[in-house]
Amino acid sequence: MLVGLPLALVLVPWASFKLLDLMEGMFIQSQSNNQKGIAENIATLFHGEAELFDDLPTDPSEPGLVARNIAKPVRLNAQASEWGEEALVQRRFGPEGDGSFALSLGTRLGVLYAYMEITDDARVYRNQNVLRLDNADQVRISFLRTDGDPGRITVTLSESGDTTAYTMDSEWAFADDDGRPANDVRGFVRETATGYALEMRLHLDLWGSRQFFTVSFVDVDDPVLRDIRDVTTTAPSVGQSSNLVVVRSPELLQRLDGRGYQGMRIRIIDAQKQRRAERGAIRVDDGSAPSASGFSRFLVWLDVFRDRVAAGRDWVWQKLTGERLPAPQLDLEALGVEDEVVAAALAGESTAQRRRVGEIETILAGHPIWRDTDQADGAPDVIGMVAVEQNMDDILFSRRQAWNEIAVVSVLSFVVVLVSLVLFAGRLTWRIRNLRREVAAAIDDYGRLQATALTGGMTVGDEIGDLARSVSNMLARLDQHNTFLQRMPRTLRHEINNPLNTVMTSLDQLAREVPDVAESKYLDSARRGILRIGAIVQNLADAANLEESLQSEDLDVVDIHALMDSYVTNCRTVHGNHSFVFSGPPGPILANVTDYRIEQMLDKLIDNAMDFHRANSPIRIQLDAHRGTLQITVANRGPMLPPDVAGSLFESMVSRRASASELHFGLGLYVVRVIAEQHGGSVRAMNLIDGSGVAVMVELPVAEESPQVPPSLEQAAAGR
Repeated sequence: MLVGLPLALVLVPWASFKLLDLMEGMFIQSQSNNQKGIAENIATLFHGEAELFDDLPTDPSEPGLVARNIAKPVRLNAQASEWGEEALVQRRFGPEGDGSFALSLGTRLGVLYAYMEITDDARVYRNQNVLRLDNADQVRISFLRTDGDPGRITVTLSESGDTTAYTMDSEWAFADDDGRPANDVRGFVRETATGYALEMRLHLDLWGSRQFFTVSFVDVDDPVLRDIRDVTTTAPSVGQSSNLVVVRSPELLQRLDGRGYQGMRIRIIDAQKQRRAERGAIRVDDGSAPSASGFSRFLVWLDVFRDRVAAGRDWVWQKLTGERLPAPQLDLEALGVEDEVVAAALAGESTAQRRRVGEIETILAGHPIWRDTDQADGAPDVIGMVAVEQNMDDILFSRRQAWNEIAVVSVLSFVVVLVSLVLFAGRLTWRIRNLRREVAAAIDDYGRLQATALTGGMTVGDEIGDLARSVSNMLARLDQHNTFLQRMPRTLRHEINNPLNTVMTSLDQLAREVPDVAESKYLDSARRGILRIGAIVQNLADAANLEESLQSEDLDVVDIHALMDSYVTNCRTVHGNHSFVFSGPPGPILANVTDYRIEQMLDKLIDNAMDFHRANSPIRIQLDAHRGTLQITVANRGPMLPPDVAGSLFESMVSRRASASELHFGLGLYVVRVIAEQHGGSVRAMNLIDGSGVAVMVELPVAEESPQVPPSLEQAAAGR
């Protein structure tokens, strides 16, 4: 029961986990409100600034190149399959036919993507052995760098595969930077039935101004002469350049710069759901910061162990099935959450929702930007919205750390409490066993009190100490009761003998005064009954006083061999109708005893053997000595002992005699046991091996001193 108590500790971590869930909900709600407040503060900067959102061309024929937002990650494969319908809006440049191209521009996370479908009747690739680059089909990009200098990049075309880009000189003939490729521009080209399909990306950080940006296709048809046949460009006329309108409008970015919001991504989206400006990024904790405390290092080790278990699971799955577990996919539901937040903000409602993108869980909050802040009634005129997104790493990390700490503390608490309870239960068990041993030792096998009070655990104030004190009081009361019972036979003998003597005197007087009554059989029966009552009272008194008498008697060193030899000889004389056989080793066997008590013990053993022996069979008395112990055995042929008698044969008031007319009260063998134990010995009864009778064996310790001739033996020798 005590060991099962630690199971109650499971309720503690369960309640802690429930509390963590509630606290996590409160933290998420607090972060959501905080992000909505930040979005509202930023939106306040742009209320009524409609001109910042009016630079997006509404007519594709207007000058300017529009880069629309791409929602999904882009993989360069010259197919633009990830762009989506909203971003993949093509605009045709050049007359239909050879040398024309359709261009789509998009942006994602500070990168400009371009997708071109080029019409070319004759493809001419670059000769790798020639340094000039203006003698093959190519795509040219013109722009202004951040330092104000013109930037020129040429992207060479090939059959299919990755493209190579170079920074060009002012004549577009040779590459600058010693002919090294420009790593800022990457692309992939694919041959089509009508020409080329090209998909490339450029970092927007290359541009210093969006007002000078041109994309051109240089068409070379003669593979021998390699002259430029035509150049198709996005510029509206010769000597001019196109304007690049991207989501990151300079004015909007300038307004966002220096706001001091870190660890979050802020986006401004116009009414057409185009991203016009973006600053910041979602902070991702890479877990590389060292941990100061050993407990934190243990938590990090716990996370690493969990990751390795997951890796081992994947390895086992691959070995068993031959397939790899599917990799985590992009949560498409997250895109729907973003659409809902954007739609709600453009409808004039401030909102925040929780979403998951891969392994990152974020909160996205949106707030509308109004055209006219003084508008009091009518339908809301929303020109855009502010989206603030921040991950929940702090909350999730705190939750995971709290869970780990609760788990570790719970396990340690469970172990500590379990060990404490086991030790406490062991101590209780030890005290209970000591109490049991002391109580068991207070009463011997025959029900006699050996102690009148307990000593251990009496001063302890708990329930076991109270039990020990109660048992000690009980032993004291039992000792008083046993003392009363031991004194009762002597009191009864005195009280009963007085009226018995009066009755016996009256009967004698009656016999003298009435001669006829003296011959009456009834008078003899009355005398025998009175004598029998007196014998009963005397036997009870003798049995009650035996132990007390033995304790006060002096012991002497006696030759048990000589004593028994003399005793058996006397038995043959007194009991002439019985046969006695005595055997023993030659020489004296010494014991420290009271001689007449040994004779009294032998009287009881002989009486018991004569009562149960078979007619005409001898009673054997044997004396042996083995390793400091002498054995006195009295055996007779006759009925065997029943199995249920062995444990109670030597107790008082126990008799197995069949006749109830004789004066037997079960005190004979009880006297034998008391005398043997008072002399430091023991007694036991057993059936003979051949099953022909019973033997009673008394064991006594031997002595080393010289024997003293007992007075009874001296008198017997003098009589001879």
